[in-house]
Amino acid sequence: MSKLLRPALVAGFLACTALAGTAWAQAPVMNLNPPTDAVVGRVEGTEIRRSEVITVMEGLPEQYRSLPPAYLFDLVLSQMIDRKLMATAAEKANIGEDPVVKKRVAEARERALQEVYVGREVEKGMTEEKLRDAYKKMIADNPAGEEIRARHILVATEDEAKGLVAELKKGTDFATLAKTKSTGPSAATGGDLGFFKKEDMVPEFTEAAFALKPGAYTETPVKSQFGWHVIKLEERRTAPPPEFEASKDELRQQVARDTITAMVEKLRSNAKVEQFDMDGNPRPEQPKKQ
Repeated sequence: MSKLLRPALVAGFLACTALAGTAWAQAPVMNLNPPTDAVVGRVEGTEIRRSEVITVMEGLPEQYRSLPPAYLFDLVLSQMIDRKLMATAAEKANIGEDPVVKKRVAEARERALQEVYVGREVEKGMTEEKLRDAYKKMIADNPAGEEIRARHILVATEDEAKGLVAELKKGTDFATLAKTKSTGPSAATGGDLGFFKKEDMVPEFTEAAFALKPGAYTETPVKSQFGWHVIKLEERRTAPPPEFEASKDELRQQVARDTITAMVEKLRSNAKVEQFDMDGNPRPEQPKKQ
């Protein structure tokens, strides 16, 4: 372990600048799940086990977890050793009896209790039935709107766009023209933008596209921040609702929020809660929710 890296770990926990070099590129592959939870470090007789290091590694931001596992394991273990050395020194200095330390320990315990309690309540409430109910509510609260499928040809000037309209009036195929003339990223697919809703495009483009009938194109070029457009409407449809499986992440978040809200309301209804103004004067007691 580089002596230059370790202070950076203590100060900034795997700071990007300390890890920006390429020295770790040849780090060996490491099995992070051996059959036993081995002791990987020892500080003044206190053991550090592999599982403890892995837990810290898994909680790191993505940019750190993408480092070679063996290299990252070594960095994290080294920092854990340094932290235990500092904690041991603090214990020997009897800092554990300091009121500031006791207050922080109490706060940390309270946070841990809250997080574990809430996590378990959310896990209990995360049933398939509740996810399905949340899905039904999401669909009901977001009624299907209209969406269209359109093509467009994007050019730099109004004169170019007018020239395209003239070619279309002569019978030139829109998709063919888009492939050869459009400067937009959809040129390769004949200007096809797929299906989109009104809010998906800039206002001037949306207004012109949604005003067309299927098969028609804008005979007056449309200007936007991207340039000049000639737009053709292919078809309209009612937007299909999102599928249940594709919405599961969002649904889990909603069920978690609902579970926590209900839990807090229940706790408040069964407890005496006093809340005061900033100057410490009491507020009128709030009636409990039934």
